Amino acid sequence: MIPVSQGPFGVLPEAATKVKPPRTPKAGRDLPAAITVGVILLALVVGSLLFYPVGFVVLATAFSCVGVWEVTRAIAGRGIKAPLTPVMVGALAMPASAYFAGAEGLLFALAASAGATLLWRSLDSAPGALKSISAGVFSLLWIPFLLSFVFLMLRAESGPTTELTMNLGDINAGIVQVIIMLLLVVANDTFGYLVGVLFGKHPMAPKISPKKSWEGFAGSLGGATLVAIPATVFLLDQQWWVGLVLAVGMVCAGTSGDFAESMIKRELGVKDMSNILPGHGGVMDRLDSILFAAPVAYAIFTVLGQF
Repeated sequence: MIPVSQGPFGVLPEAATKVKPPRTPKAGRDLPAAITVGVILLALVVGSLLFYPVGFVVLATAFSCVGVWEVTRAIAGRGIKAPLTPVMVGALAMPASAYFAGAEGLLFALAASAGATLLWRSLDSAPGALKSISAGVFSLLWIPFLLSFVFLMLRAESGPTTELTMNLGDINAGIVQVIIMLLLVVANDTFGYLVGVLFGKHPMAPKISPKKSWEGFAGSLGGATLVAIPATVFLLDQQWWVGLVLAVGMVCAGTSGDFAESMIKRELGVKDMSNILPGHGGVMDRLDSILFAAPVAYAIFTVLGQF
């Protein structure tokens, strides 16, 4: 006789009744949502760059302001409240100053914004003024100031363009430079992600960003080089080695930007700056690479572009 467990249907094994947790991608990202949002953002950015540069300035300035809001909100979670009003005014003023007035305008806007932040917080008698001012100036330097190097590139030697640019055969060289920089940032992120997921075994900095591997970094270098050399040769009529230098610079700068934001998020105890962009987190989770890449690209195009 075969023994039967008590109860009408017996007892199922524990492994069969245990609820399995939802599967998480290896890189910790909702890949379909991330790709969809990334393609939409890239189309908006490239489209505005090609046909209405002022529209791109407005779009990027809006991203700068959202990034400042995310960072100051995260810092406030640690009990440090930055003076948001002057910082937001600076986030609005610096991109416009860089595009319409050049480097001198950017430096003046930075100094004025930092001074306004200092004065605004000094008039408040609440404790913690030094930390508050430091948080405000840090937000200004990290986001709108670094991002404004994009607008310095965009204006190039010909100055700002305020009208529609429908003639794609006569595009400002600054527009092409910005597009190449953005494509290299995307290549850095995309190739690094794919190679890291498939082959990543050796973390670069496990205490800061455990998912970033040396294999992914190598993939970023290879992918960025494949994009940079033909882009600089055929679109900018530059030597091939300028593209190689640009690829290495963009990958190193973009990776440093990723690490910098990861370190700040760990210090603040947050996983993402916000959840505004599905599959990406917050705006700062997309801007982190660009913020470090922009001044490096500006320097490379300015110096090496003369050869």
